[in-house]
Amino acid sequence: MKRTLVIGDIHGGLRALIQVVERAKVTKDDVLIFLGDYVDGWSESAQTIQYLIDLSEKQECIFIKGNHDVWSEKYLKTEEASTTWLFHGGSLTVESYEKLTEEEKKEHLFFFERMKLYHIYDKNRLFIHAGFTSMKGPEQEFYESNYNWDRTLWEMALVMDKRVKKQSSLYPKRLKLYNEIYIGHTPTLYYDV
Repeated sequence: MKRTLVIGDIHGGLRALIQVVERAKVTKDDVLIFLGDYVDGWSESAQTIQYLIDLSEKQECIFIKGNHDVWSEKYLKTEEASTTWLFHGGSLTVESYEKLTEEEKKEHLFFFERMKLYHIYDKNRLFIHAGFTSMKGPEQEFYESNYNWDRTLWEMALVMDKRVKKQSSLYPKRLKLYNEIYIGHTPTLYYDV
């Protein structure tokens, strides 16, 4: 049976990613949709990217680009590292790339460049790292950085009054566009604590 499995922010946690794939008993028939932020945080960012490249050769994978991936892509292109990025996990990513050859770095850069900003999949489901602000959907988004950074879509869904029905004129238009929306980017562990 073909399954669609969605995996959120990995942040260089290769061992955790391997455990998720093993515990989910992923098969070649499954479609894996990754919501971005593959790097920064744990110490195995470059190894995580290589694992994902190898995995995508065995089965269908869709890779959405996150804000940390934007930083890493810029680093691989220019070897420039902003202090903001280094502070937010980039230093471990830079360290993990010191062990790779120039050819391997080029392969990883090509991987980052091919990532999608969002993906609309069967049954009108949207997969995105952060959000979009256009009332007409991500296809009409004015600022590309919103796909990687904007949290207002998640915040709007979080504070929605459950009494407002989807048919109501008060229901946010952005939430009406899709049957389901899958978002990474925002930690959700401690809401309402």
